[in-house]
Order: sequence, then C-alpha cells, then structure tokens
Amino acid sequence: MNDAFENILGQPKVRDYLRTAVTAEKVTHAYLFVGPAGSHKMLAALSFSQALLCPKGAKGPRGGECGACDACGKVRRRKHPDVRVFEPEGAQGYLLEQVRDIVGDASLAPIQADRKIYIVDRADLLSVQAANAFLKTLEEPPDNVTFILLARSREGVLPTVSSRCQIVPFRTIPSQEACGIVVQNSGANPEQAAFALAACDGSLTKAVAFLSSHKSMELRGRLFGLLERLRQADDWDVIEGVRVLLDLSRAPTDELRSRQEQELAKNQDFLAKSAIRQIEARNKRALTAQTIESLSRIVALSRSWVRDVMAVCEGASELVVNVDVADALADAASHTSAARAARALVDIDASAQALAYNVSPETCIDALMFDVRDRLYR
Repeated sequence: MNDAFENILGQPKVRDYLRTAVTAEKVTHAYLFVGPAGSHKMLAALSFSQALLCPKGAKGPRGGECGACDACGKVRRRKHPDVRVFEPEGAQGYLLEQVRDIVGDASLAPIQADRKIYIVDRADLLSVQAANAFLKTLEEPPDNVTFILLARSREGVLPTVSSRCQIVPFRTIPSQEACGIVVQNSGANPEQAAFALAACDGSLTKAVAFLSSHKSMELRGRLFGLLERLRQADDWDVIEGVRVLLDLSRAPTDELRSRQEQELAKNQDFLAKSAIRQIEARNKRALTAQTIESLSRIVALSRSWVRDVMAVCEGASELVVNVDVADALADAASHTSAARAARALVDIDASAQALAYNVSPETCIDALMFDVRDRLYR
C-alpha cells in the first residue's frame, strides 16, 4: 500500500512528525511550515491534506497509508473541492479580497470530505491589513477546518499570525541530495538534475516537471543560444530572440487558460452570475501568476548561465552547473570578467523584482537581455 507521506522528499523529520500527528489524532487547527524555497513545503502540505481527507489513510495504523484512492488523487492534482490552495495575487502580496474569500468560505460546510483544508502559500506576504482580516478565523476556525500556512522564514511572518500556528521547520536540502532526488524521480542524469534545479530556484518538484517538459527544455536551449550570441548581437537580434522566448514561455499559460475555459463551460449553467464573475476574476489572477512564473524561469536560467560564466572567469570550472554548454561558457568568459558578470547578476536580480510589479513582459525581458549584453561585453 502507498503512503502519502513518502512523497515528502528530503524532509524525514517533517514526514515523521506529520504522520504521528495524524496517527495519534493530534492534528491542530493551524500549522506554519517554514523553510527555504525548494524545501518541499507545498508538497508536504498536499501530502498532509491527503492523509487528513483520505477515507482510509487517516485511520490506518501508520497514518496517511493510502495515497492512491480517488480522494488522494484529487488532492494531489489540486482538484479536491475541500482543499483550497491560495497564492499571492497582488504585486506586493495578498489582496484583502483573497483573505475575505478564505474567511467566508471557511464558514461553509465541506463538500465531499468531513474536513476542509486551506493551504496559504507565502504567508510572509500577508500585509498587516490582510492579516488582521484573517486573525479571528485563524485563531478560532470551525472544528472541521485546518489551515496550513507556508513561508520562507518564521521571522518574515507577522507575529500575530505565527503565534496562532504550530511551527513546522523545514531544512535546506543539500545540493547533492537534491540532485539525487531529482534523478530518482525523473530518470535524468546528475548533470541534468543540477541545471534543472538551477532553472527552478531549487524546487525539486518543479525541476522534475522541467525535465519532462519538451517546451521547457526548448526554452532553455533557445535562451542559451541567445545568450551565446549576445556579444555579436545588435538590438534587432536581441528583440527577435526575446520574441521567440516569449512565445515559448506562453505555452503553460495557454494550457491553463484552456483548462479554465473548459471547466467554466461545464459548470456555468449551474452557477449564479455573481459566482461566475468571481471565478473569472480568480482565473484571471491565476493566469497572471502563471505568466510571472513562466517569465521567472527565463530570469532563473539567465542567472544560472551568467553565474557559470563568472565561475569560469574565476578559474572555478568545477562549479559550473550547465556543463552541456561548457564551450559557449568558456567563449563568453574569454571576452568578459568576473566583475562584469557580477554586475550582470545584479541586473538580473533587478529584472526578477520588476516582474513582481507587473512590468510588461516584453519590456522586462528585452531590458534583461540588453543589460546582460552591455554588462558583459560593452
């Protein structure tokens, strides 16, 4: 029999703690999972949700001992009506409207299970106003409601929020161990696992998905080709190269839009107009979030390429991640310096920040490529 908790990769103490809580029936009303990006907090939250909602798992001798039934499958695919996942939808974090949605929904009865679970990602981006609207419900939710908040550090979460939660710390997974996990779950080799982790800011689940996606691998190849040509590229070459990258990056957003339209078409005859408007607004925010994530992939890949160039400049080729483009990295390093590469990395980080402020994608990525070219070679 499968175990939902075995999906919590690289976090054995967290896995044992959550399994014990389920088995001993000592699940509290609110948890705060804290740890760096890539530490598998979201996967742990979904696995915990599976164990709590599974009609067999929560009652098994080990707790979570299923992971394969219909309920578990819906949770894993984020399709279970009683497990809702929230992410920041505003440029600066959570919108007050989102928190009010959580509070209002928490008072309603579950649809399919005997419990409702709310997973709130990046709880460190709850503003004071949004947090204040949340506090009473977080402290005294209905008996059948569990909140799981995720954040990168306890200190980044408002004390009024963290004090109402059971803290669950997640460790930083060592790079060699992380590569091993990706290799085990993707069938890739260690070199591929390393560059996928760099492309996905250390997220194991995203790295596995990246390696299995033809479009993602094509995006990487096209981007690295453009970076390799930057030294000789004129402005129009850069603009044309960026256009191709943006076309490729839109694929996940187009797929999400198609799924949203199909789901809305199936249900709109049964929904009130006000409910449809809410769903459309939520779908629009989800599309925006997907667009930012896709563009962030371009930024992360660019960062990994320039870091590799800097490593070669410093004579530390053993630190190179993108070993499959070693010749291009060596050529770039022969025409620049570590100091120039360091300044290019500063510009890349600025581009990452700009994406969070809803800057035009074309403008942001154009500016990124021009900045990298000028910092490295001009």
